[in-house]
Parts: sequence; structure tokens; C-alpha cells
Amino acid sequence: MRAQRLMDKLEGTVLSITFRNEENYYTVARFEPLGQRGSVTVVGHFPAISVGETLLLEGEWREHPKYGRQFAVSRFEGRLPVDERGIERYLASGVISGVGPATARKLVSHFGASVLEVLEEAPERLLEVEGIGEVKAARIAESYREHRDIRDVMIFLQSYGVTPAYAARIYRTYGERTVEAVRENPYRLADDVHGIGFKTADKIAREMGVPHDSPYRMAAGLKFVLTEMVGKGHTYMPREELLQATADLLEVEIADLSGPLEGLLEGRELVMEEVDGVPAVYTSSLYHAESGAARSLRRLAAGSGQLGFPASGLQLDGGGLTLTPEQEQAVQAALAGGVTVITGGPGTGKTTIVRSLVDLLETRGLRVILCAPTGRAAKRLGESCGRPATTIHRLLGYGRKGAGLRYDEDKPLPADVVIVDEVSMLDVILAHQLLRAISTGSSVVLVGDADQLPSVGPGNVLRDIIRSGAVKTVELSTVFRQAQESSIVTNAHRINRGLFPRLGSSRQDFFFMEEEDPERVHQLILDLVARRLPSFRSYDPVEDIQVLSPMHRTQTGVQALNSALQKALNPRGPALRYGGAVFRLGDKVMQLRNDYDRDVYNGDIGRVVAVDPEEGELTVRFPDPGGSKLVRYYRRDLEDLVLAYATSVHKSQGSEYPVVVMPVCTQHYMMLQRNLLYTAVTRARELVVLVGTKKAMYIALKNQEVEQRYSGLAWRLSR
Repeated sequence: MRAQRLMDKLEGTVLSITFRNEENYYTVARFEPLGQRGSVTVVGHFPAISVGETLLLEGEWREHPKYGRQFAVSRFEGRLPVDERGIERYLASGVISGVGPATARKLVSHFGASVLEVLEEAPERLLEVEGIGEVKAARIAESYREHRDIRDVMIFLQSYGVTPAYAARIYRTYGERTVEAVRENPYRLADDVHGIGFKTADKIAREMGVPHDSPYRMAAGLKFVLTEMVGKGHTYMPREELLQATADLLEVEIADLSGPLEGLLEGRELVMEEVDGVPAVYTSSLYHAESGAARSLRRLAAGSGQLGFPASGLQLDGGGLTLTPEQEQAVQAALAGGVTVITGGPGTGKTTIVRSLVDLLETRGLRVILCAPTGRAAKRLGESCGRPATTIHRLLGYGRKGAGLRYDEDKPLPADVVIVDEVSMLDVILAHQLLRAISTGSSVVLVGDADQLPSVGPGNVLRDIIRSGAVKTVELSTVFRQAQESSIVTNAHRINRGLFPRLGSSRQDFFFMEEEDPERVHQLILDLVARRLPSFRSYDPVEDIQVLSPMHRTQTGVQALNSALQKALNPRGPALRYGGAVFRLGDKVMQLRNDYDRDVYNGDIGRVVAVDPEEGELTVRFPDPGGSKLVRYYRRDLEDLVLAYATSVHKSQGSEYPVVVMPVCTQHYMMLQRNLLYTAVTRARELVVLVGTKKAMYIALKNQEVEQRYSGLAWRLSR
């Protein structure tokens, strides 16, 4: 039997980070061992690492053929430094909220090597240090206690393969009960801890000796597979498909899953109902959202004729504008009350209809609410109508700490008519919350382009409502003469019909630049954004130009383009680092999840307007229907932000930019669809530049399969 090789150990301080791969956390760093002069190179997978940290490393020395001697790390843990120099580096690294280099220097100067003892046992003494008041002292003490507890939890979790980054999230969820909670049922991590999915929880559980056929594992696997489908936009999963996919994932027999599934159904964590003849399994929240949205739509659709307008013969002038027969039909349908859908592509006059409709409603003294799913869409709606508009989240009262929604079925919105724009973005959860808050007898007008990509969230609300035939729908097809002069509009309609866009227009608002090599496409996009387009029409490269990409990975994907664009457009200035990401003053950034406390939502794009490295915080200004709003982020919140010089086409829904630049490459063939290209082009107001190959364009144009989603809304409405 071969003896197990003993690992070498190395204790010291991180001096600098030479290289870091954010996809797998592989890191190359310079490391200063304790009691030795000079530094060494260490390599390994470090999910969280900061300059100034003291670490105990386990691994082995290796000789790299190009870079020489390196210490390859297999395991590591944090250690508290003992000398003043090491303590100052540790405190200045940003691990303690509210302590940067200047404050670290003051603390060590005042308390010497006993500063960590003060933080541990007598944090009230922090008030002795000049510039530290009660609020800052409390924040530092709380952050230090949290960091200390995380360190203890990390030692426990690391033995089961949990990374330090995940250990911090787990601790923030369970606090002092972390060890107890994880030992009791490690699969609960997948439900309770943001960012930890089933696969991570399963790995921890297996390390802890949880049996392969544990009921906990079976139930967690079923929920994971269903949640993955929800993440792809589905509201349910057919029962047999769910069982088969889970059996494949867990490597168990389908029969073994029947009991755990029944347990989840009995506990109402999941709900099963026959949808259009198929047993469909929902998460509890999505079942209630979909069935609730259907009930509300049927209830509201039954209220036709309650606005008091005549069924015909009403004089319509569009606020001084001549309306086409299609537009008159749309306005008349909406004035008849109930629920009305108005759908059509760019240039078909949806904005004119809404403006005319609002004018007519207000002449009768009716209360009208204008809203949209995002801040940008709401702002555009308000500007086009000359009246206040708001996001649906803010309208309903999301984000009120310690309180529920301001409006619901028990306290309906004070409106006779609710007009909702950009309904293609509306997922079934938000649709349910909005519709249930509209009182019986009030009318609803849903406006959107059904040919755009469906919502990022679950469901296919606009298409399902139209497909059901249960709601009045007016489809606009006539493109106005003024809009026909725009190559963006005419080419958007050509793309929607599967035709190659017309190039070479004298208006110079639509360009296709042919380039096959992905590296050259990447470089050309950088040159367009940083130099050519600002010179062409004085466009601001950050405010006016938005790069959209079909995918996140690859050389021409969102991640690579963002990194390169930041270096080109905003390479220097005050910054905060989170893992491998760097956020600088002036950066364009995007929020990644709904944060109701901060009143900022998934897909919102803003600019970093303040950075305080000392306090470990930054401030982002986001557009708002009323102007703008400032949102503060601490270092630990930065996982919710990404750079947004480039973003995915899906995330661009509801937004409009002066200029859109988009790679169209065969690298993205998996995502190239007609409605994706159509959505990207219709985001531009003044100029579109597509960079890539005609082959990739034709792939997208021929792929007209609309993303199929399991959704029961149309079936529920048509019953």
C-alpha cells in the first residue's frame, strides 16, 4: 500500500495578485512567507482572496517549465497576523467594513499589536481613535465579529469542500446556527442561501456522508430540476419529464422518486395539476401566480362597457393627430373597457394610441395610471405621454421594509384605467401582483410587441394572453410613412419576416460590418465604441452607445467585451475590487437581482458616481421615472453588480438606446434566433451597427422557432 504524501505548509501574507480567472477562481499570487526574506509564487483556486490577507497554505512545490518554482495550493485557511505590520495589512485589505488603509494606520498607531484584542474584547475603545464616531465604531465592531465567526465556520465547512466565498454567504444566512443547520440537512443550503445551488449542496452532503438515496437528497433534486426549468422561463414541468430528469441527475430509479415527490406535494412545496391533459408540477409560488393572473384577467375582462364611452361613433382626433383605421380600432377597443391588448412592431403608432387614449380618458375625469416593468421603460412612457409614469414595482409598493405591498386585492389601486407598456417583459409573477391589485370594474390596456423575446422571468404572458383568444386584441401592422424613412424600423420589420436587412441607406442609421475572425470582431467593436462612433456623430461612448451580445461567454460575449470596454473607456480612478471584478468611478453597471429594500431591480443599468475605498462602499445613480435615484452598495453587496458596457439582448428588453452595437457571429449559433436579432435592433433609436458574418445573420433569420415555454396561462384563460 502506497503511503499518502504529506503536504507542505506555508504561512504568510498575500502581497499581490498576478492573475485571476473568474470562471474557475484559478489565481496566481505573490506571497511573503513568515520569517523569510523575499516572496514566492503561489497558485491555486481561491474563490476569495485579498492583498494583505494572512493565510496558512497546504500544498506542494512544483517547477513550472516557463515560470519556475511555484507553490501549488490544495487547501488554505485564514490566520490572524501577530505583528503590527501584518495587522495593518490585514485591516487595510478591506475584509473589515469601514476600515481602509488610512483607518487601519490610525488603529495600529493607537493600539499597536493589541488592536485585534481590542476589536475582540473591548470594541467600545475604538472611540478613542480620532475620526471614529459611534456609528462607524459599531459598524467596524459588527463587521469584525462577523468576520471572526465566518473564520470559525469556514474551518468547519472547508473540511467538507466548501469554499470561503460560499462560507461567508452561509454564515450570513444562519449566523451562529450555521454548523447546526448544515449538519441537520445540508440540502437546505440550496433553498436558503443565494448563489448555492443543488450541486454545491449535494457535494457538501456527500462529503458529510449523507446516503445516495436519502429522502432529503431526492426531494432537493426534484426541487432543483424544477427550479432550473423555471430559470429558463417555464412555469411548470410535466410530471414524467421532471421524474426522468431528476432520476438522470441523481442516478436513481424513477420509482424511488415517487415518495419524495408525494411528500413535497403534501407539504405544498410543490403543486400538481392537470394542464391541457398533462400532469404539470409547479412550485407553489408559480402555481398561485399563474392561476391568480388568469382569475384576475377573466374578472377584469368581464367589465367591458363600464367606462361610459359609446360603443361607436366617438370622434377621435388623436390629440390633433390623424389616426389610421387600425389606431382608431385600438382606441375604441380600449375605451370599451375590460382588458385590451394592443400589439405591434416599431413604427406602427403604439405611442400615438396611448397618448390619444390618455387624453380622451382624462377629458371624462377618469383616473389613469401609466406603468411599465422597468425604470427606463416607465421614463419613456411618461415622456411620450407628458404625464407621470412609474415602474410596476414602485406602483405596488415593493421595497417597504417590514411591510407588504401597498396595493392588492384588499386595497386596490385608485385607478379607473391602468395602462401597462412593454408587456412582453412582464413575467407571470409580476403580472399576478399587478392584476390582482386592479379593482373589478376598472379597465386594463396592455401594450407591447409580441414578436420580441419573452420575459427574463417565468411565463410568456403577452403571447399567452393573445393566444388564448379570451381578451380583446388589436394587432397593428401599418408602418407610418415617417417611420418608414428609418432604416432601423424598416429593417426590423424585414428581420421579423425573415428577410436580410437592406444596407446602404442614405440615412446612415443601419450598418452591417462584415468580419469573420472573432478576435477582429472583438477589436472592431472596441474601436467603434471608443473612437469611430464618438467621432461619427459625437456620441458619448458610455451614455449613448450600448453593446449587446447574444451570449455571456466567448470572445465576443458579454463578459469579455465588458472587461475590454472598461479598460478602453474607464481604465483609471477610485475603485473597489470584489473577487476579480473591479468597479471604478464612472463605470456603467447593472443590477443582477431584485432588491426590494434598495428599490433596484434585475436589469437596471446605472453609473457609479461615488467610490469610497476607505469605507468599502460605492454609490450608483440609476434612472428613475422622476429623474434618478442614488443606491449605496457596501463591498459585500457587490456580488449583485456587473459591468454593463455590454449586456445580453435579454437584459436589454424594455430599454432604448441612441446606438446599439452587436456582434453577430457563428460563435453564438446556439442563441441566434430571429426574435433575438429583432429585439436587439428595436432597442436602437438612432443607429444600429451589426458586426459579424452574413452566415450568422442568415442562421438567425432562418431560426424562427419562438422559445417554447411550459406555461398554463393560455390554457387557463381559454377554458
